[in-house]
Amino acid sequence: MSTSPSQPAAQPSRHGRAAGPVRPSPGDRIKPKKPAKVQFASTTLLLEAFLVVFATLVAYGLRDVPYSRGPLELPSATSIWVVGGVLAVVLVVLSRMVGTPGGYVAGFVVQVPVLALGLVVPMMFLVGGLFVVLWIVSIRLGGRIDRERAAYDAEHPETAPNAG
Repeated sequence: MSTSPSQPAAQPSRHGRAAGPVRPSPGDRIKPKKPAKVQFASTTLLLEAFLVVFATLVAYGLRDVPYSRGPLELPSATSIWVVGGVLAVVLVVLSRMVGTPGGYVAGFVVQVPVLALGLVVPMMFLVGGLFVVLWIVSIRLGGRIDRERAAYDAEHPETAPNAG
């Protein structure tokens, strides 16, 4: 990297990189970015998996307390853990499949059982509803960011790693 005499060379930080923003030189390979929609949707589904694990812990803890459960009562501790564990694993698997065909549809479908956990733990109607809203916002906002990135890449092809 050559610098002109009027510009001093950037001093490396303690991590070995130059301080300040690094601009690509002509001919440098720019790493393509993952689509924002995929990142947002995957993160939301992973967070929902954690939510389901914690809701399962609550359902297990309240299994013998009268008047603290929802209208649906699971018969045993084993059934609580099986239902919660299967739903958490499904959410984790779907978080990796979001970019594939049908991944977003499956993400929308899995929102129903997350909300249905409110039948076992009533607070899940509120918290699960917030996550459903977060899912919808992540899909819409991620799509908008991807469209804006594509428009910017079309206007600036010299620095556009995603342009074909």
